[in-house]
Amino acid sequence: MAELDGVRVGRAGERYRSTPAAGIETWHAFSFAGHYDPANTHFGALLACNEETLAPGAGFTPHPHRDTGIVSWVVQGALAHRDDHGHAAVVRPGQVQYLGAGAGVVHSEANAAGADQPVRFLQFWLQPDAFGAPPRYGLRAAPDGTGLLLLADGAELGRADAALHLLRLGPYTALPPLPAAAYRYLHLVRGGLGFRTAGGPRGVGQELEPGDSLRLSGAAEPVDPVAGPDGVEALLWTMDSALRYG
Repeated sequence: MAELDGVRVGRAGERYRSTPAAGIETWHAFSFAGHYDPANTHFGALLACNEETLAPGAGFTPHPHRDTGIVSWVVQGALAHRDDHGHAAVVRPGQVQYLGAGAGVVHSEANAAGADQPVRFLQFWLQPDAFGAPPRYGLRAAPDGTGLLLLADGAELGRADAALHLLRLGPYTALPPLPAAAYRYLHLVRGGLGFRTAGGPRGVGQELEPGDSLRLSGAAEPVDPVAGPDGVEALLWTMDSALRYG
């Protein structure tokens, strides 16, 4: 991971790879499971960014969570969710799912029944404002259109100073101004994104591809960001505080 003039670029190939069960492949952007790097345990209040691929018939068997907000975004295929609070759904591309584990929830995730292709999805873990809260669940369609679109606000995410945005632009389109925040994390889902790390002769040109990420702290900004020849789809987290302890 390279940090250039305050803009940290993470490459897809630098993530940690796990195969927790037959038919499951996971790429972790942060320390997770058996992978530990003390310099890469979280960013802001974000605890995980996992890209999961589940083969037909594969999935995560029922397992517990607590005091974590879990957001899922399907890139390809269909993801079946079920939990012990009565929620059962199939999540498809263009939908965002939120599970607030709160005081405790047991859930399973699997490639949808009858699927003949893998399901690939992104899953983010976010620290909530309050521990021990009642579990919450939500599933809804993302907004239509292009630009910078709000997917979930602080009330929905259980953390008042956090928000999740969808960035969707056509080829060679300049990015709109990104929302100001102490911590911003952008994960590229599709297409490409080019920018410079600074203006003038000090700027270094960078190109992001699917699976790459940007970590922006404080006032750091990419300069002249523009979508690639195939446009861009990315998820952008904004957070105004880091992890809270105690």
